[in-house]
Amino acid sequence: MKVLLDTCVWGGAVATLTAAGHDVRWTGELEPDPGDEAIMHSAYEDGRVLITLDKDFGELAIVYGKPHCGIIRLVNIPGRQQGPYCVNVLQRFESPLIQGAILTVTSDRVRIRPAH
Repeated sequence: MKVLLDTCVWGGAVATLTAAGHDVRWTGELEPDPGDEAIMHSAYEDGRVLITLDKDFGELAIVYGKPHCGIIRLVNIPGRQQGPYCVNVLQRFESPLIQGAILTVTSDRVRIRPAH
């Protein structure tokens, strides 16, 4: 699956996701940070699921109707565990993500907001 990791996601997650066969880009390599709207637009244009810690992307999608190709928001997942969590979530929830769902992931649950 094609994914775009937001700047706030631990950069080490790139290697874990790539090793699992995902096509990964990380905005932490960009200088300066282009901002949330530009990141979301870039993910959409490239057909990438956006992975972030930032709840603002959900607001952009839901309140402002910005298009996206699925969003995963990690909540209180330690940096070194973010890669494995993402691999698991991408595998388990591929179908809803392909349809544009927004997933909120904690250590003990995944909440899915289906695409409308």
